[in-house]
Amino acid sequence: MKQNLQQIKKAKLGDAAAFAELYRDIYADLYRFALYTLKNPTDAEDAVSETVTDAFTSIRKLRQEESFSSWIFKILSVKCKKRFQEIATLPEELLRDIPDEGSMGNIAVYMDLRRQFFRLSDEERLIISMHIFAGYSSTEIAEILHMNANTVRSKESRALKKLSDQLEAPVRQ
Repeated sequence: MKQNLQQIKKAKLGDAAAFAELYRDIYADLYRFALYTLKNPTDAEDAVSETVTDAFTSIRKLRQEESFSSWIFKILSVKCKKRFQEIATLPEELLRDIPDEGSMGNIAVYMDLRRQFFRLSDEERLIISMHIFAGYSSTEIAEILHMNANTVRSKESRALKKLSDQLEAPVRQ
């Protein structure tokens, strides 16, 4: 994703139209990330909406214009994590009413996968989500996060291994 540094600079100076243009350019990626993370269109829309509101009110704090994408995705990651934690604390009788997510098999497996995913570090979740859920290549992620592409691939590989190991570990009572 090519960032328009001029628009980011204008937005930092309070130009709402410039921020709206930035939002228009990144909305689909933000929504895709939130939808794949939360698996619920309403929750995804809410998370993106909260993210954009927070980003708009705090964009002046953005230190480097080149970091806009990673900055806004980190905000979204926090919003998704917060929403997931809210869902995880729902009473069990309410969880039974949540429809099965198709390929996930059953809600217990689905919730365990999400629980383990959110035990990964912020950076690990961000890299995995940007690649798997938002469709960014390791080169694009590296550019957005100001990392080496090999570092991104290595971190993603370790995070996926960690996630796999967590899911395969026997449940401790």
